[in-house]
Amino acid sequence: MLNADPLLARPKLVNATLLAHTLDGLRPRVRSSAEMWRVLTDHYVVDLDDVAALLPAAEPETQWLSARD
Repeated sequence: MLNADPLLARPKLVNATLLAHTLDGLRPRVRSSAEMWRVLTDHYVVDLDDVAALLPAAEPETQWLSARD
């Protein structure tokens, strides 16, 4: 992340179990999934695909308009 201090070592959440325990601990303190993403990426080194698999999607998938001819 661009905002993260490169000189500060962040804990690594390298497997789904550690990530799930961390998510459970953070849930009472965050108000939205967007804030959860920010907290995780600011304070930990995570695999974003693992986070996406564990966090439910809050918004529906974007439906694109058909292109005009």
